[in-house]
Amino acid sequence: MTPSELSRQEEHLFAVLSGSRFLRMEGLSNEVPFFIYPYDAEDALAVADSKKRIKRRLANKGIVVREVNLYDLTVEILKDRGDWNEVLEVEPQLDKSEFTEMLQSMLNPQQHLAPAIREKIADGAFDIFFLTGIGEVFPYIRSHNVLNNLQSVVSGKPMLMFFPGRYEQSNTLGSSLVLFGQLMDDQYYRAKNILEQEA
Repeated sequence: MTPSELSRQEEHLFAVLSGSRFLRMEGLSNEVPFFIYPYDAEDALAVADSKKRIKRRLANKGIVVREVNLYDLTVEILKDRGDWNEVLEVEPQLDKSEFTEMLQSMLNPQQHLAPAIREKIADGAFDIFFLTGIGEVFPYIRSHNVLNNLQSVVSGKPMLMFFPGRYEQSNTLGSSLVLFGQLMDDQYYRAKNILEQEA
């Protein structure tokens, strides 16, 4: 993505996120208020800077963003449970698939991630929820699993997931998350592409 394209997307995101229609979750036709910002993985650092600017600009308008980074959250969960050192210890001894399986069982989205996110947003003292760190937790956490388990957790506020990949929508195949533009994460049809939303 060129700097001018990123700048255009940043302006679009800010315009949509700061709009009263978005904040009031109008026009969703009873759908969950989940939005996805797909971007090329190679643009991750530029997008992270853009996200910081957007949050600052929103704060200047009195719009509060609560951000949860999935990678940071998984580390926090493992440390709180006293499992972090064990994970670091066994990681060199296990092959990738065994290590992934171990982390998947320790960080089950329904049992561990959704309750931890619920706790982080329970006070409701924010206007928009940002979910980040999706690429960093692959393959032991899949974004569609997280989204499915958040439908009952994030309900009263709009959520924007920053997704390093493509969100493909087709009338015949439905909608799919394609992580890093190559790995089919799975079908997830309930979110809307933020780039297609009107400001």
